[in-house]
Parts: sequence; structure tokens; C-alpha cells
Amino acid sequence: MFALVLLAVVVGAMAQRVAGLGFGLMVSPVLVVLLGPLDGVMIVNACGAASSALILARVWRDVEWGRYVGLIVPGFAGIALGALLASRVPAAPLEMGIGLTLIAALVASQLVARARRRIDGLGVMAGCGFASGLMNAAAAVGGPAVTAYAVLSRWDQRRFSATLQPFFLTTGTTSIVSKAFATGWHWPALEAWQWGAVLACMLAGIAMGDLLAHRLPGHAVRRTVVGIAYAGAAMAIANGAARL
Repeated sequence: MFALVLLAVVVGAMAQRVAGLGFGLMVSPVLVVLLGPLDGVMIVNACGAASSALILARVWRDVEWGRYVGLIVPGFAGIALGALLASRVPAAPLEMGIGLTLIAALVASQLVARARRRIDGLGVMAGCGFASGLMNAAAAVGGPAVTAYAVLSRWDQRRFSATLQPFFLTTGTTSIVSKAFATGWHWPALEAWQWGAVLACMLAGIAMGDLLAHRLPGHAVRRTVVGIAYAGAAMAIANGAARL
């Protein structure tokens, strides 16, 4: 079981480096099924924040800090609500809810991708930032909401990918603290060597992503990430239904 966790971490970190997002989309459904919705999402939050911190050093010059602030401020409100839901809803319905939320977010982002008109502004940015924070805290899948904003605003892919790294670093860290506080400082029951193995696999995934970043088209990677995310979401829904 833990080998599957490590494999998901490697692939997720590689996708995060190449496409700017994908860690939560690929890893969250797997860890939710294997470790439970609360522990699984907290581990994804921790790993996603660490992965973004490592990648940020490579893309610092391309970060648009103004848009980062416009997304993260409303994102904090979403994180507070998401942490409350994650700490209060029972495991089986929460797992099903995570799967359904992920599918809804993926479908919405794909529908938005068909929009032909450029739509931008503080209202759109705030709404997407709030939705991303909420989904990040509840299900560790904050990517689709900010992807929708990037598509609507016609955000340059390179700068979008770079700006997501401090955004996910902040939302991941804040989500962990919020859920730990809401659950009486509960923490996932992984041993020290397991955390070390997760970190090593994350570094390996980022290193492989570095090699592939300039060889693979970003849209091909995003399509792969979305396909795996759909499969993982369906697995989470089925597992939650079985628990019920």
C-alpha cells in the first residue's frame, strides 16, 4: 500500500514541475482511498506545499506577485470553510464528497476552457481564489479553480505555472494548520522513515520533471493529469460508497 503512495508522489511531483499543477489532482484520490480522507488530504497538503517550495526556487523570476495576492486573500476564507468541513464530516461521506467535488471541478474547468472571450477582474480572481482555497482544504485539489481563472483571463502559461507555486505553498501550509487546529491537533500517523521516503520520492519526481519540462508540451501533460484525476475520483466515490 505504501509503495502505491510513493509511486503517486513521484508522478504527482513530476506533473507539478512540468505543468505547474497536478500534484493534488493525482495524489489526493490515491491517498484518500489508502489512508482515509482526513489523513490522506493532510499528507497531500504537506507534500504539495513542500513540492511547490522546491519548485519555486526554479521559477521565482516568473512569479506575478500581484495576481498571487489577488488569489490568496480570498483563498484564506475558502481554506477556513474547507478545514471546518473536513474536520466535521464523517469519513465515508467525506470521501465520496471529495471524489464528487473533484469531478465537478474538472468538468467546470474543461467547460471554461471552451470560452472564447477573455474575462478578468478582481471579482473573477476572488471567486476562483476562494474556490481553490475551499477545495484545497477539503480535498487537496485546488488546481482546477485557479486553472479556470487562467483560462478565462488568458494568463500566460509560464507565468501562471510559476505563480501557482507560492499560491500552493501558502494554501497547503494554511490548510494543514487549519485542519490540525480544528481536529485538536491531529496529525497523520506516518513514521519518520515514511516521511523521509515521501520526501525522497518527491525530489525524484521534481528531478524527472526538470528533465521533461522542456521536452513535453504542457497541454499533453495536463490532459494526462486530468485523465488520472477522473479515475482517482471515481475510485474515491466507489470506496466511500462501499464504506457506507
